[in-house]
Amino acid sequence: MRILKTDRKALLLMRTRGHAPALERIVSVYSRSGEHAACWLALGTAGALLARDPQARWQWRRGTCIVAAAYAVNYAVKVAVRRRRPAIDGLPPLTPTVSRLSFPSAHSTTSFAAARAFSGVAPAGALYAAALAFAVSRPYLGVHYPTDVLAGAVLGTAVAQAWPEGRGS
Repeated sequence: MRILKTDRKALLLMRTRGHAPALERIVSVYSRSGEHAACWLALGTAGALLARDPQARWQWRRGTCIVAAAYAVNYAVKVAVRRRRPAIDGLPPLTPTVSRLSFPSAHSTTSFAAARAFSGVAPAGALYAAALAFAVSRPYLGVHYPTDVLAGAVLGTAVAQAWPEGRGS
């Protein structure tokens, strides 16, 4: 997959502006909480266990399944596309990664899937703010191009949107 000049320029901008050591540490810790959709799967599981209303329990379980499916679909696309992670001379990535594959961003995919899926049982604004923060964190840390996170947001939203409504019990 070709890297567009604007994509590389946007990455360079995000990788070189607003970087203080303390902020880099905070962003890195936050971003790591999204590895393998861990924070979203934990949220969905906790919601399903703690919800008193059967419909809400069902919505939390459904959302957790959507997040897991989004992660699986993301992996399939990532393996098919095989786009390498960014490399900028003199600016190494600020966080470790699970693989060398970059497109689409799994953090972005699972976060936007979660925001869409859990918005019926949790505040949508907070969910989307967290999803956006995960998405922006990835190019900030130098491990994704901006188009990786945009594609992930679209993919995650599409997976959540396409998931059958079904019925809660």
